[in-house]
Amino acid sequence: MPGGQPGQVERELPALDPFRGIPDRRYHLAAEELLKPLLEPGSGGSLLRWRRQASNAPIVAVENAYITGRLDLRGADLDCLFRFENCRFEYPPDVREAKILGLVFRRCWLPGLKARNLRSRNDVRLIRCVVQVLPDNVDHETAVQRGDTRERGVPDAAINLTDAVVEGSVVLTRTEVDYPQGRAIQADRLKIAGALLAYRMQTDGEVRLPGMLTGGNVNFSGARLRNPDGFALDGNGAHIGGSLLCEVDSYGAASTRQPFSAHGVLHLPSMRVNGDIVLRAAELESDQQGRIVVEAWKSSDPYVDPWPALVGDRWQVDGNVELSDGLSAIGTLRMINARIGGTLRLARARITVPRGAVEPFYDRALHLDGCQISGDLEATGLEIPSGQLRMADVTVRGNMLAGRAHLSHAKRDVVSARRMKVAGNFHLHEATVEGTLRLQGIEVGGSVYLYGTDVTKPAVRNRTSFSVDLRTVRVGRDITLTNAGEQPFHAEGGVNMDGATAGRRIDFTGAVLGSFNKHAIALDASDVGADEFLLNFGEPASGTVVLRHAHCQTLEDNDAFWQAEGGIELEDFRYDVLKRPIDMKDDAAVRDRIERLRTAMAGYRPGPYDQLAAMLRNSGNEEHASTVLFKKQQYRYEALARGYRVLGPGVRLWSWLQRWMVGYGYRPVRALAWLIALLAAGSVYFGAGTDPCTSDPGRYMVSGPRCAVDQQETGLEWNPVLYTADLLVPIVDFGNKGRWYMHDLDKWVSNGFTAMGWILATTVAAGAGRMIRRDS
Repeated sequence: MPGGQPGQVERELPALDPFRGIPDRRYHLAAEELLKPLLEPGSGGSLLRWRRQASNAPIVAVENAYITGRLDLRGADLDCLFRFENCRFEYPPDVREAKILGLVFRRCWLPGLKARNLRSRNDVRLIRCVVQVLPDNVDHETAVQRGDTRERGVPDAAINLTDAVVEGSVVLTRTEVDYPQGRAIQADRLKIAGALLAYRMQTDGEVRLPGMLTGGNVNFSGARLRNPDGFALDGNGAHIGGSLLCEVDSYGAASTRQPFSAHGVLHLPSMRVNGDIVLRAAELESDQQGRIVVEAWKSSDPYVDPWPALVGDRWQVDGNVELSDGLSAIGTLRMINARIGGTLRLARARITVPRGAVEPFYDRALHLDGCQISGDLEATGLEIPSGQLRMADVTVRGNMLAGRAHLSHAKRDVVSARRMKVAGNFHLHEATVEGTLRLQGIEVGGSVYLYGTDVTKPAVRNRTSFSVDLRTVRVGRDITLTNAGEQPFHAEGGVNMDGATAGRRIDFTGAVLGSFNKHAIALDASDVGADEFLLNFGEPASGTVVLRHAHCQTLEDNDAFWQAEGGIELEDFRYDVLKRPIDMKDDAAVRDRIERLRTAMAGYRPGPYDQLAAMLRNSGNEEHASTVLFKKQQYRYEALARGYRVLGPGVRLWSWLQRWMVGYGYRPVRALAWLIALLAAGSVYFGAGTDPCTSDPGRYMVSGPRCAVDQQETGLEWNPVLYTADLLVPIVDFGNKGRWYMHDLDKWVSNGFTAMGWILATTVAAGAGRMIRRDS
């Protein structure tokens, strides 16, 4: 043993390959021989009587040896660092309850490692080692005990670091741990002052780290964890002082890049991380529809995810969470009520879950209910070939960014984000979506951008079949459902915006809206409020457009909007101005708009005409406002005539008389014109005619060309103009009507003028009353 170092073996032998089985006897080194220099003289070899050793070289270094027998350091208190290189062990080294300077295994083969309650003042390292529990080498202490022999509360595993305290770091780089029948690593409540470094570690069996506390990073980059029937990694309640890194290990040549992979559940609830959680390009898989790992997950609760790939409930992360850049997951990524201090990144991730056959389906791909994210939620390019993205009651203090995402969950809710709150903008633009976007009740401080998004195959229910559900959303600026270049916003089942409000603009420029026959509503914008509506559809909606009780300051529309196949419901739809105002001389534009209203509405509705007239009047365009109200009355009487089968002709006649005489009260000049025309016609007729009473002067009083009925009316003088005026003006008597004798045709003509007078008076009165009501 050169240099007086205890336990060091010096041999002129070729380097041992510890992974090729038991070597020949030349490499054998008995564990008792290795331990002899560390025993107190006269102790009789009892380990219980070991004490701290004063050594000028506190390193026990063993190379190229096959350690036979049991290396038993249990309970030892030694100022020694043990280092083994190219060694193979017959039995698992036992350092339980030991206090040592450090422990290093490099390129060693071990049947296990017992290190429960170990105290190490430096690193514990297993680098490029193989830890393999063989069936014929199970000593009922290294392996997980089962049945009646199990010692409850004292779990064991291939590597057991339960309750160990390491004042340096734990390094497991490129180590393989093989124990699929039990736990590969058991490290409950492990305390590490430094980092846990497990680059490219490979395990077959559960890696269990609940309650672990580290001062630095936990790095599994390039690691491959396999435990298909359970937890690949269990870090429940762990507290990591640095970051959790499970990403690509890019050390060496580019061709040797190796991603982190886990076949089994990553069970990391209630974890506290002072830095970031990074799973960039990770490969996660849990066996879907296989064994349910946790008994509580065998539940009828519809919000349970029984086959998750990742469980991050109640995370508290000070930095970012990156599940992005090529991450591939088969199984749910579940993070309920997590608190993330930075950004949650899902950009270019791919998440797949099988579709459930019966409710409650259990086919959520991403489950984020109740999360609070202080930065952005970035999901640009996210791909979910099958499954739901559920984000109910999520709070994002930055932006929601999911442009160019591909989401598929046909005939079900592909995104369910009820009551989500986003302080910035909500981006889901240029995305391809199969299923329903359920965004009911979300609050967005900035804008909602869905431009260029194609939403097809929505969920069809008894009460709704919309592709996009934006009911009662609150948006600080714009809701943009427009085209992106040549790609229009398309909602196969239509859009429901009932009760939504936007601080500035709601824009449908270039949008293509469809509907299903079950409900036949392409756009429901009832009770919607915004400063500006831009309803310039890309093509006519294949369903009804509903704008009941909606209100905006400025309205812009086009022909495609008014040509909706199911018509438009405009009852109590209010707008203040048109974005493209109608010129006071542009009569054709007014007629065109009136015709659009009549064509779009199913049946007569007075409100839209009143609204158009009020808008024109407020713009100073009084003449065009009267035109609109004139046509409104015409359509009203037409509707009444269709409703009264028997009295219909009379209603039509009355409408015709009002229309041509006084324009329903909106053309008062017509009344004056009719009065002058009738007065002139009557004056000519009665002035040119002769009275037959002149042949019987004894009966009537002859007064010029006409005869007075009463002979006592000697002072009455015939005047055809005054007589005609007296006939035309009802109620008022100017002293001519009824005092002159009319016979044969003259009698019928005079009665006709009287009737015309009454008709003219009643129509003028009706029109005047309508104008008074309008002004009030």
